[in-house]
Amino acid sequence: MAEIDSNSPPSSKNILIASAISLVVALVVLFSFILPAEFGSDPLGTGELFGLNVLALDENPFEEQLEVHKTDSVEFILGPFESVEYKYLLDMDSSMLFSWVADGELYYDMHAEPAGLGEEYAESFEQGTGDSRMGSFHAPFTGIHGWFWENRGSSTITLQLYSSGFYVNSTVFRDGGSYERGLQTVTDQAQN
Repeated sequence: MAEIDSNSPPSSKNILIASAISLVVALVVLFSFILPAEFGSDPLGTGELFGLNVLALDENPFEEQLEVHKTDSVEFILGPFESVEYKYLLDMDSSMLFSWVADGELYYDMHAEPAGLGEEYAESFEQGTGDSRMGSFHAPFTGIHGWFWENRGSSTITLQLYSSGFYVNSTVFRDGGSYERGLQTVTDQAQN
């Protein structure tokens, strides 16, 4: 058996073999993991297999807002065949959380009007009948966003809306007129 001298440098052949193996491993890692995770390119299909493609999406979960965070709580009493519309002025990409609950079934239409374009450009997002809805809303454009509720029954219904978001203000549209409601910022509530 030949003795190996631990003090002698590796041969050129061994260095070339080790370099070639390192290059192959680096290419496998590049094409299997780095390209799918960082750049969304998945030539071998390993990005989809390991769920790495979602890492390449250019979506930052953090969104800075221009408005101060506000909260709102409002109650409306709707007699038979009465209606109310309540909207928030939201900048594009602003968000809000909401819950509305009624003690009877109402027709509702969640819709929005782009700023400066008028009612003919209103976009409806959800319509139906029910006694509650909860969720979040992300404004697709700057404008007023909110609900139209109508009591189509013969009993009086109480409606309560709770929301929290980055809106500028709110407006009530009722009985042929409209008026703005004051909203509390989170910092106002902390001082109370």
